[in-house]
Amino acid sequence: MIRGLIIGKFMPIHLGHIALIRFAAAQCNEVIVSMSYTDKDSINAELRFSWIKEIFKNDINIKPVLIEDNFDDESLPLEERTKKWASVIGSRYPKIHKIFSSESYGESFARNLGATHVAFDYDRKQIAVSATLVRDHPFQYWNYIPDVVRPYFVKNICFYGPESTGKSTMSVRMAQLYNTEFVPEVARELITSNDFTVDDIIRIGYAQTERVKEKRKVANKMLFCDTDVITTEIYSYHYLRIIPPVLFDLEKEVAYDYYFLFNTDTPWVADHMRDLGEKRVEMYNVFKAELDKRRIPYPLVTGNYEEREQFLQHAINKILSA
Repeated sequence: MIRGLIIGKFMPIHLGHIALIRFAAAQCNEVIVSMSYTDKDSINAELRFSWIKEIFKNDINIKPVLIEDNFDDESLPLEERTKKWASVIGSRYPKIHKIFSSESYGESFARNLGATHVAFDYDRKQIAVSATLVRDHPFQYWNYIPDVVRPYFVKNICFYGPESTGKSTMSVRMAQLYNTEFVPEVARELITSNDFTVDDIIRIGYAQTERVKEKRKVANKMLFCDTDVITTEIYSYHYLRIIPPVLFDLEKEVAYDYYFLFNTDTPWVADHMRDLGEKRVEMYNVFKAELDKRRIPYPLVTGNYEEREQFLQHAINKILSA
């Protein structure tokens, strides 16, 4: 029985980690993947751990384990530091025969644990990535991010504003240009007129929220959303003079990374749901005020459709290159 050990925060797990773990699994009867965490980690520990379990759910010799990192002391020299690690790991895990790593601590840690160190891609020549690079520049390292992890880094982009300002058109267009998904105004699938009830509004709020969550799972870097729950709140108050409290709860369930406020300097196009043509400026001010009240920043989208498309492309390209 040969048991291997890989330690790390996996914040997040990437293809380099996966290659290391599979490299170890090919040489051992069992590999413990020990994911350490603290309450100050920038990515939730349970979420990170769920990614690891999902990726290796069919690998019976790979054993993910969660361990709180309350024993490390970065002020110590490496030898003393890894001695503390070895003391804790040795008391919690079965006998470890091999330590697999791509880090400088590997030799010292293995020695203190009474194991053999096996180095893997120490110079990052096989897979040139790190968790820090993924966190700081996820879109530049998108191909190194496992499918199960990608939704975490997807940016939710809300096209926001009053009726007939090009939001739907631009959501579809941007999704086409950037090979990703968009979320339509789900209300149009649930009601056929503006003669609706509070129950209808609540259904719309839930449906809009769930659609964003569903589409985020399969989006490619960006998810373009035609509307949001703030919009549902605005129309609820306008037509019914009430905002069901549950909408404020739903608003908190989906965070949008970027808002684009669409101005009313486009031709009015009527349809069976649009009846506020004479109140476009008034409604624009309402939409704007809701963002200002929440201190949500936004660029203003103006001009004809071609100008709007060019403006949005420029802004999105800038986000992608960050």
